[in-house]
Amino acid sequence: MAPIDSMSVLARFRDRAAPFRDVLAFSFSHWRRQRARVVLITIGVLLMTLADVLLPVYVGRLIDALAPAVQPGEAADRAASLREAFWALAAMIALGLLMLVTRHLAFIGVCRLTLVQMVDVAREAFWKVQRFAAEWHANTFAGSIVRKVTRGMWAIDLLNDTVLLALLPSFVVLVGSTALLGWHWPLMGLAVTVGALVFIGMTASLSIGYIGPAARLSNQWDTRTGGALADAVTCNPVVKSFGAEHREDARLLGVLGKWKKRTYRTWMRHTNSSSGQILALIILRTAVIGLALYLWWVGEATAGEVAYVMTAYVVIQGYLRDVGMYIRDLQKSVNDMEELVEIHAQPLGIEDRIGAEPIVIRQGRIAFEDVRFHYRGHHQPLYDGLSVAIGAGEKIGLVGLSGSGKTTFVKLIQRLHDVDGGRILIDGHDISQVTQASLRAQIAIVQQEPILFHRSLSENIAYAKPGATQAEMERAAKLANAHDFIAKLPKGYGTLVGERGIKLSGGERQRVALARAFLADAPILVLDEATSSLDSESEALIQEATERLMQGRTTIVIAHRLSTVRALKRILIFDRGRIIEEGDHGALIQREKGVYRRLFDRQVGGLLVEAG
Repeated sequence: MAPIDSMSVLARFRDRAAPFRDVLAFSFSHWRRQRARVVLITIGVLLMTLADVLLPVYVGRLIDALAPAVQPGEAADRAASLREAFWALAAMIALGLLMLVTRHLAFIGVCRLTLVQMVDVAREAFWKVQRFAAEWHANTFAGSIVRKVTRGMWAIDLLNDTVLLALLPSFVVLVGSTALLGWHWPLMGLAVTVGALVFIGMTASLSIGYIGPAARLSNQWDTRTGGALADAVTCNPVVKSFGAEHREDARLLGVLGKWKKRTYRTWMRHTNSSSGQILALIILRTAVIGLALYLWWVGEATAGEVAYVMTAYVVIQGYLRDVGMYIRDLQKSVNDMEELVEIHAQPLGIEDRIGAEPIVIRQGRIAFEDVRFHYRGHHQPLYDGLSVAIGAGEKIGLVGLSGSGKTTFVKLIQRLHDVDGGRILIDGHDISQVTQASLRAQIAIVQQEPILFHRSLSENIAYAKPGATQAEMERAAKLANAHDFIAKLPKGYGTLVGERGIKLSGGERQRVALARAFLADAPILVLDEATSSLDSESEALIQEATERLMQGRTTIVIAHRLSTVRALKRILIFDRGRIIEEGDHGALIQREKGVYRRLFDRQVGGLLVEAG
């Protein structure tokens, strides 16, 4: 048999304990924000626990007071015993009331502490998620994010209750009770102390090293289950269009099967751990009772003192049993919070520089100066020394095959990615040195597939300008040719549009997006082929609105159909991150072997075939 490497075992234990340490550090950092409340809760818990520690002492005194009165004797002796008994009873009642009041106040404090902490954690996680780079969002399930945040929020409730209202009083009772026992009988105190420490150490080791890894894995599959559910529900129109309900059922069943297997293993480990703890408590109980009987036998303990030992041990055993459960609860809360803590610990990816100032775009001049950009995971950079200038108020088209760099060009202007070299200037300002919010607020984008919130039409249009009046929204809607169809809806501008705007047609969604852009009144406008998948009537309405929107703005049109950019005086042809051709439609079409000419001939040929 190979020898056991103690260092590697210790390293593995440290690795498994790292999430435990990180989550507790995260929680305690939030406690520091409410330091006074935590101190008051701790005081209340200590006073509450003191009542439990002292109660067995007065139980023993009560029995010792009554024991002589059982034998025939003088009335005065019996009266004195009764008085002693009543004093012990009064002390027990006072301790009970002290426990009741301080427990009530401590629970009120924990409720307020936890709710404030849950709100703070959720708000800060949402803040980070909203500001993570576009690449992070592209690689993350929305349903998984929601599951991580909500599960972590409720884990805070369990963690605070476990640490402040369960483990803290348990340890105080254990320390206080064993100290009192040791003061009377050092051997008894030593036995209980050693037994309690072994039990707690065994429970913590089982929780961190045995249950923790299994619980972490089952939580990961719980997150995947949430992501799979959200993905299928969000894409339900696609599922229906292909009659693929059974396929999605089978796919989810596969995920649930793995979740079930991992969760069963976690639950079984909890069960095995609990059985081991009960066995340890039985052994400890046998040892304590046997030692108490021995002390009575040799005359070192009275009947009342034996009763005190028995009562104290009942309290200790109850708290020890609970400590095992509380440590499991603590481990569960740590596992449930791990992914939330990871969100808080992740860097934003794209961050404002220290001292960044808001930008005010007045002219809309854009310049790429020797820009180098590389997508993570790609071997070659997309842009390598790209330089191009767009004048104030100029309207240009971007043309090229998929993956040629058109969309990335716009994303870099918005600073959705940081460049690896060179710089991008707007009105002479390096956009990496200004605040992202101020930059993006002055760039209006109308996407090919506009995304709307599941809110009213008013809220969706006014998203571009918080606080806009109804008159301003209606004016923007009229400019976007959207007012007429909105006015015909039963609730008009108060109509809810459904998730991602699913209750509206494609043309209606585009016009709402255009209205939003009109209301934004941004100096820079980006149009991502807003008419590529619409009927002719909707296309005409949107084209008319788009031409109005372009007036007086620096405009970038990402073209999928070349008819969209024919009227523009400047068209940039992208190929693998390089601008290989430039000019207006007339000049580009004259290049017989040019890329633009080839794309144009292909599209025109396709239209002729369709017409034929």
